[in-house]
Amino acid sequence: MFAAAFGFGCTSTPTEARLIEENLNVAVAQIGSLNRSSLETGTPRIPSTYADGEIKYVPTDDWVSGFFAGTLWHMYRLTGDEQWAESARRHTDILDSVQYLTWHHDVGFMINCSYGNALRFAPTAADTAVMVTAARSLATRYSPETGTILSWNVDRGWQAERGWRFPVIIDNMMNLELLFKAAEFSGDSSLYDIAVSHADRTLAEHFREDGSCYHVVDYDPETGAVRRRCTAQGYADESSWARGQAWAIYGYTLCYRYTGDERYMRHAEKVCRFVMEHPNMPEDMVPYWDFDAPNIPDACRDASSAAVIASALYELYTYDNDPQMKERADRIVASLSTPAYRAAVGENGGFLLMHSVGSIPHGSSIDVPLNYADYYLLEALLRKQNIEKGEPVLQ
Repeated sequence: MFAAAFGFGCTSTPTEARLIEENLNVAVAQIGSLNRSSLETGTPRIPSTYADGEIKYVPTDDWVSGFFAGTLWHMYRLTGDEQWAESARRHTDILDSVQYLTWHHDVGFMINCSYGNALRFAPTAADTAVMVTAARSLATRYSPETGTILSWNVDRGWQAERGWRFPVIIDNMMNLELLFKAAEFSGDSSLYDIAVSHADRTLAEHFREDGSCYHVVDYDPETGAVRRRCTAQGYADESSWARGQAWAIYGYTLCYRYTGDERYMRHAEKVCRFVMEHPNMPEDMVPYWDFDAPNIPDACRDASSAAVIASALYELYTYDNDPQMKERADRIVASLSTPAYRAAVGENGGFLLMHSVGSIPHGSSIDVPLNYADYYLLEALLRKQNIEKGEPVLQ
């Protein structure tokens, strides 16, 4: 049903180059509008979503604060237009203070997506120092007893109500890239060792036999023993929250990139098989927010999960040379490029993708655009373009 509706047939599918060009034309208009809105007050603001007819902005210490800067860096790389670099630099530099943040684990998302992309595309002398300082701030949350990095503090908020003592979420795999990069920049091998320890303990404790992952594993901070495996943003403790599976595929792919440890690549493949072969994966390969959501097929889709998976699979393809990885990524990108998910120019507050989900259990960001969905779609398009040109996927 979906395949026919979305034009996957050979007579109607656009060429690969045309698909990228078409998305980029829409992105120039949409992200351009969003960028102008973010600069209206004179001080860069960070757009996170669009709801109730308004663009919602977040402070610099919000976990999604680095994604818009990263989106602008991707636009610069895709277009070569220096105006994107100028805006990207402005939105990056407002995050300078995040390098000292120690009260949550998402400093990796925040700094790597902003300063990390700046280092790739238009570096300044200060960028490396920011990355190293941020990595050392993240490393303060590491526990030798658990072998992991603490995700959430449990002394306040809804986390305190859960009875957790040392919660670690699968999302934390994405923050390891900051540690790996900073280890290269600084020569501080302890940062590398922390990243590997976290990846290994997560590999041992977070996953079921079928390759699916739990969202949260709570450890005993004194003994390092597992106290409980559960969820915070998924449907149920034993369900498979879609974005968690996406973080796992991407996280272990990047761990293979930095370590060359084949266990990580094979594990990314295993999680990918779980996702792609799941009976509740829709034909268009844009997953429901949870693979076990009770109201499938009427459950919300999550375009952000699809974008993360597509970007990860392009990179994974370059390591395992499995053509299915690229084929799956291409199908996801093709689906996200249809009017079912990609907004029309002038709509959606300037965001590219519609229909993402933040946290249904918390009643937060349900069926709305999210800045990280756009970030990972543009990253996927950039990786796809590099592959089609025969260039390194991460160039």
